Amino acid sequence: MKKILSAAAMLALLQLANSCKINEEFQGVLTPAQVGSGNASSLLDGVYNAMRTPFQGATLVFALSEVTTDERLMPTRAGDWDDNGQWRQLHLHTWDANHAQVRDAYSNLGGVVFAATDMLQTQYGASKEQQAEARFVRAFARYWTLDLYDQVPYRTPGDLVSTSAQVRKGTAELTDIISELTTVMPDLPDASAGAPVSRATKDAARCLLMKCYLNKGVYANRAAPTFDPADMNMVITLADQVINSGHYKFANNYFDNFAPDNTAIGTENIFTELNIGGVSSGAQYDLWRFISHYNMTPTGYNGPCALPSFYNKYEATDLRRSQVYSYKNGPPNPFKHQNVGYLIGQQYSLVSTTDVALTDRLGNPLAFTAAVDLIETGSNLEVTGIRPMKYPPDFTNNSAGTIDNDMVHFRLPDVLLMKAEAIMRGGTGTSAGTYGSTPLTLVNAIRTDPSRAATALASVSLTDIYDERGRDLFLELWRRQDMVRFGTFLGPIEQGPTSSDPKYLIFPIPNQQLAVNANLTQNPGY
Repeated sequence: MKKILSAAAMLALLQLANSCKINEEFQGVLTPAQVGSGNASSLLDGVYNAMRTPFQGATLVFALSEVTTDERLMPTRAGDWDDNGQWRQLHLHTWDANHAQVRDAYSNLGGVVFAATDMLQTQYGASKEQQAEARFVRAFARYWTLDLYDQVPYRTPGDLVSTSAQVRKGTAELTDIISELTTVMPDLPDASAGAPVSRATKDAARCLLMKCYLNKGVYANRAAPTFDPADMNMVITLADQVINSGHYKFANNYFDNFAPDNTAIGTENIFTELNIGGVSSGAQYDLWRFISHYNMTPTGYNGPCALPSFYNKYEATDLRRSQVYSYKNGPPNPFKHQNVGYLIGQQYSLVSTTDVALTDRLGNPLAFTAAVDLIETGSNLEVTGIRPMKYPPDFTNNSAGTIDNDMVHFRLPDVLLMKAEAIMRGGTGTSAGTYGSTPLTLVNAIRTDPSRAATALASVSLTDIYDERGRDLFLELWRRQDMVRFGTFLGPIEQGPTSSDPKYLIFPIPNQQLAVNANLTQNPGY
């Protein structure tokens, strides 16, 4: 079997060659005939797998999208989690163009774009549907690069990698992404009952287009976005198409959408990244290993936590905040202790046949506290901070590191909340499904479903929609994007800045990228 170098690895080698100023000329250029044909199906699998590095786990895109917000804190715990201050820099909004997460997220998003573009070369013989899927994944990675950095390198299939990629910025890039998605949508498969949502479908493309139209005014002016009613009506139209498909419904349990067998039971999920337990997966296990204490099962790294102000946005009875959850590949938990949601207070063994209260490494009770500081130095530093457990741990495959929890990108509640927001921002309300035609009915459809069991709101404002997005979509990578759109990202943020320089509304182009591509320019203020 041939071994194919990953797109990210190829880019790293190219960058290394450029950074070392190797001036040798290429003595020849491979033609399509010399490259030969490939298995389009396998190459497409590789394109999807390329998404795992930038998106899965608790670093890279996740770190930029969550640690920079009011949703997640990565405290330094004495000698643990200092990492040259990189996590503090994210939460305090003091990063620069050399920051490791800023650098690596950019290059790995570029790896996804590279892999998808490479697969589109004609000699690989991809079908129209396969090409459409690759172009969707490429558009998805381009969208995230635009959102985070505002500058997106691109090539056409077959371009020489020895030449610098071209670059599009801001609204010009967004316009091209919208055009690309509109073009490929007819060739994408329809969503259907039982079909895997880990592959691109028309509904996945509709969700990404909703993000594009909802944030169109943001990418034109992040400091003071405006919202065109025509764009908001496009959001509503696309939402109705997803809703009216009838393929998605609220899950029996909110955490079914994130459980090890969410492929089968995550009925809200529209687009995910496939992980196959015991066979192949990304680093999604980091989302529990990072927060789990060393003495918990599965063991963890005792790092990040939730902030009290965010935790307090939930009602005490909200099942998204706390519950005992029984699931496939889950722990025995014979004494029915809380195991998902936000872990606070005394923690217990979920695997022991006797009811064992856990301790920290000093032998003190492992009782997580709401109070937490960005820098922890006291004797209780292992227990400070509420621990958000969104993806229930896969006990069966955890030790192998290839877990079964698929990573979630788009869900039905996001569609409903985007529609509600678009109506509030000037769009025209419509009825679709059983969710009503007003922001109030759309939000309450989510809150009052038995899978959440929150009380109905009497009225809804934009702030209410913003808060509900936080409650339902926490740790799904949307918080920074939402904070920018709602005008809250520059502060104040608990344990973070009171106010931030507007330059932090986008990240800098990493210095390593500037060094190898003259078509990139540094973002203002960096």
